[in-house]
Amino acid sequence: MSAPTTQRTTVTEREARQVAEAAREQDWHKPSFAKELFLGRFRLDLIHPHPLPDAESVRRGEEFLAKLRAFCESTVDSARIEREARIPDEVITGLKELGALGMKIDPKYGGLGLTQLYYNKALALAGSASPAIGALLSAHQSIGVPQPLKMFGTQEQKDAFLPRCARTDISAFLLTEPDVGSDPARLATTAVPDGDDYVLDGVKLWTTNGVVADLLVVMARVPKSEGHKGGITAFVVEATAEGITVENRNAFMGLRGIENGVTRFHQVRVPAANRIGPEGAGLKIALTTLNTGRLSLPAMCAGAGKWCLKIAREWAAEREQWGKPVALHEAVGSKISFIAATTFALEAVLDLSSQMADEDRNDIRIEAALAKLYGSEMAWLMADELVQIRGGRGYETAESLKARGERAVPAEQMLRDLRINRIFEGSTEIMHLLIAREAVDAHLSVAGDLIDPDKTLSDKAKAGANAGVFYAKWLPKLVAGPGQLPSSYGEFKREVDLSGHLRYVERHARKLARSTFYAMSRWQGRMETKQGFLGRIVDIGAELFAMSAACVRAERLRGEGEHGREAYQLADAFCRQARIRVEELFGRLWANTDDIDGKVVKGVLGGAYTWLEEGVIDPSGDGPWIADATPGPSARTNERRPFGA
Repeated sequence: MSAPTTQRTTVTEREARQVAEAAREQDWHKPSFAKELFLGRFRLDLIHPHPLPDAESVRRGEEFLAKLRAFCESTVDSARIEREARIPDEVITGLKELGALGMKIDPKYGGLGLTQLYYNKALALAGSASPAIGALLSAHQSIGVPQPLKMFGTQEQKDAFLPRCARTDISAFLLTEPDVGSDPARLATTAVPDGDDYVLDGVKLWTTNGVVADLLVVMARVPKSEGHKGGITAFVVEATAEGITVENRNAFMGLRGIENGVTRFHQVRVPAANRIGPEGAGLKIALTTLNTGRLSLPAMCAGAGKWCLKIAREWAAEREQWGKPVALHEAVGSKISFIAATTFALEAVLDLSSQMADEDRNDIRIEAALAKLYGSEMAWLMADELVQIRGGRGYETAESLKARGERAVPAEQMLRDLRINRIFEGSTEIMHLLIAREAVDAHLSVAGDLIDPDKTLSDKAKAGANAGVFYAKWLPKLVAGPGQLPSSYGEFKREVDLSGHLRYVERHARKLARSTFYAMSRWQGRMETKQGFLGRIVDIGAELFAMSAACVRAERLRGEGEHGREAYQLADAFCRQARIRVEELFGRLWANTDDIDGKVVKGVLGGAYTWLEEGVIDPSGDGPWIADATPGPSARTNERRPFGA
């Protein structure tokens, strides 16, 4: 019988929503292609012509990529990392010597100062050599100490910590707790002010890099008191500080070399000088850091797509069935086409979003979130198709293939390694809600008070007037647009015609906005509970964004004279595939099983179907569903293992 779950921090749904709302960026100071897309406005001018990096950043980026490739090919043994479930010390030493820990850190602090574009190219390359290395480098720089300090740190903090992060020290980001995932309002780790210090107590779960880290970014709740605003606050913490215990090195179905653990803080003293930003700004810092940091995951997903395509091409040309290569059988060929076209689109989304991040002309919070969502979902599908193309060999491990004399292709490992990306840094379900919230921001800004039960009649009347003005101007623009003119986007009409796909995007962006407006009118305050509907709205937007990026990239490559004809073919294939998915999603907006699904769920939770569970044995072990995270001294051995120690 399972042990009882420990006492939990309880907050109401409204309190949780208020915490999340307070942490998000409230205003839009720069244009956003994706935001406009969800509002039914296809602003192609924001992404076309495709933004390009300057010559110097390209030179430095390519120079580093060449060094990184040579190092990975000569030193990284992916099979060994998978077999031993750890990255060898000499690999980490080599990465440090290359400057890989400081790819995104300014040269004045000892870093390489690469652009987001080339940082992502480097992650894709390193992640293809070993996904565990990609995860380590990404967690260190995308969400670890360097990024929040770059954005919110004091000059003293940058001077003290960035040189260490650039060359020697590995960092980790600690937010999640055993009973706190995507609901930070229930954060239980505390940081109590005591003189010039804060005293940390609590337990953090799934601390990527936490087992080997030298520096930690820790999110903890400061109690409100005299002279202290309180709230969730961010700190830089030395991993060697007294009272810190890594209680477990976690193991997973994939990413076996990842250094992810459980970290306990007991009376850990942290200088107030190590606080990042003011008290109460921790969650905002975390979410802002993730806005761009999320681009690291689609970088590795795009890299995975490239590898899947290479293996699919080589294997499907070699393997014969019924007198011809399996690639020429339609059932297999369609899978290869999907992998090729989708890889092209993922790289298009990644490069476009990365370059926009480098130029800082646009607000890319939605674009980055869409890239993470779309990349993680599509990469998983591509890897699954590769396993299917490989058949029994796809399911067999690389070690087993090698042992019996065949090429050691780790297709099943790729599938396992990629699965976490649909959960990492915001699960698909949470990304749907996060993006949906940003997508309807314009509506809530003018009409939110109308559906807020706490607002007065006067507030609602004012909101009604504002909404009337907004919708009187906005709704008529959703009726017609350039997508209905056969001559629109003619610059994309070449030997292969992509202009029709862009007209499709323009028309369906307006249809998407009309659907969203209708849903808000229909459900009003209950709109936020319609998570199935919101998820489909976001998925449509992701497909339209990817179609736009693919077409713009194809035209860029054509203009540069580099694989232009082939790029147009891939963009055309992708858009045709995406249009089928979009039509299905639009159909499912209104014809779905959401209501009956809800009834079945209530029946499941109420025990109405327990008879259906009979006839099997549950091999699960005993123990609570959620581990005890009660503050206090650790009773376990410290599993911290810094590299080289």
